[in-house]
Amino acid sequence: MGKGPGLYTEIGKKARDLLYKDYQSDHKFTITTYSPTGVAITSTGIKKGDLFVADVNTQLKKNNITTDIKVDTGSNLLTTITVDEPAPGLKTILSFRLPDQRSGKVELQYLHDYAGISTSVGLTANPIVNFSGVLGTNVLALGTDLSFDSKTGDFTKCNAGFSFTSDDLIASLTLNDKGDSLSASYYHIVSPLTAVGAEVTHSFSTNEKTLTFGTQHSWDPLTVLKAKVNNCGNASALVQHEWRPKSFLTVSGEVDTKDIGKGTKVGLALALKP
Repeated sequence: MGKGPGLYTEIGKKARDLLYKDYQSDHKFTITTYSPTGVAITSTGIKKGDLFVADVNTQLKKNNITTDIKVDTGSNLLTTITVDEPAPGLKTILSFRLPDQRSGKVELQYLHDYAGISTSVGLTANPIVNFSGVLGTNVLALGTDLSFDSKTGDFTKCNAGFSFTSDDLIASLTLNDKGDSLSASYYHIVSPLTAVGAEVTHSFSTNEKTLTFGTQHSWDPLTVLKAKVNNCGNASALVQHEWRPKSFLTVSGEVDTKDIGKGTKVGLALALKP
């Protein structure tokens, strides 16, 4: 385990990654190339039914400054400039999207042995201000995640979370949607090759509950198998193989066990890096 509680986004992240990461029903292709000067160019294409979307991201690194420039098929230009550790534990991120002139945002992240803080503010006359903070250690952590709209004077987001971490188990509890939704998650390493995870979410306004259970197993050093099922009857599985260093082929499928006649959704993702 690392030092400090980390940022708020890390509460429950291990369980979320096990249950949701890399599952998809689309076809995705990603290729990354590097120039002799170290510039990384990543091209991504996704086919969603009859719709095809793509983007190209160029990343430049110099000392502790990383610049990402992304152009997509919607003629949007997203630029992100990250300054890593201008002071110990601090990270500064500036981002803006063209042609949306109101999308500019500055974010500061600070990591300490007993705290993790992230705050951002939009570069507009009436910005949305985001703040998240976590106090504790790498074993116990308690945090909150807030968004405030200075134009309306309202809190648009108000979440809170708690996590417990040991060598082989991570448990978390979060209260989301201004107190309307309660989620509990669990991640457990049962052996060096196998992990299991579960998440239960309850909505107080609709009285609906969702339970998702999943597992992950390393078939060999290059192949990972994952499977999950929820109480709605949706079952999914995937196989991810690293067929060369940093290059992955992922095949996933989903079926509604309560209505087999709908057929199976199959997703394919190929990521290539030199």
